Amino acid sequence: MNSVYQLTNKIALITGGAEGIGLGIAREYVSQGAKVIITGRTETKLVEAKKLLGKECEYFVNDVSQKELHSELIQSIEETYGPIDILVNNAGMHMKKETLEITNREFESVMDINVNSVFSLTIAVLPGMMERKKGSIIFISSMAALYGLPKVISYSASKTALLGLARSLSTEYGYTGIRFNCIAPGFIETKMLLKAVSNDPERKQRILKRTPVGRFGTIKEVGYTAGFLASDASEFITGTCIPVDGGNSIGF
Repeated sequence: MNSVYQLTNKIALITGGAEGIGLGIAREYVSQGAKVIITGRTETKLVEAKKLLGKECEYFVNDVSQKELHSELIQSIEETYGPIDILVNNAGMHMKKETLEITNREFESVMDINVNSVFSLTIAVLPGMMERKKGSIIFISSMAALYGLPKVISYSASKTALLGLARSLSTEYGYTGIRFNCIAPGFIETKMLLKAVSNDPERKQRILKRTPVGRFGTIKEVGYTAGFLASDASEFITGTCIPVDGGNSIGF
């Protein structure tokens, strides 16, 4: 008997799925029985990810900032593999810089990739899901959307905007059977984080002291949450944001 937590026969598109959190979500989806399509700009990374994920993974080389190609991407995937049931908007851009040193162009570039491109791809996949009266669209936000962090104003603004997208889309299209939710990862053991804290032990201790569970999260744990939100087990959940942060956002 199939569990409501399984993704058997579902097709998932994950942007930025060749590494980091995107790859962790892809691995969880494959383990739950989904056919996974990952995208990214670098084919060598996509090839390595496919080797890791196996025959239930395919890839498309795609730059999410090329919004004019989104409809063509969706059409190619659905003509080749079938209708998309799950979209994970994971690809994004980070920038850490003093606010007064950020140029308008730099701010706009972060917003364009993290918000405009996400909106564009979501709109490209939405009509098909509406016609089928089902679908799960997941936005990878950040703890930077839940409380203030210094020197990441463009990133914080963009990730906060995703909460608005999920809420507005839920109220406008909830009747169609499509769900829109966010995940806000906390301090997760990625290569970037581990490199940063290895050079700053004081920062590491501040993070862990504020995190009630007393450790960093894992990519796999973000994948578990994404698996739940993609599955029928979450069919009455929409317009929300789930922090995967060990309590960091409510710690003191």
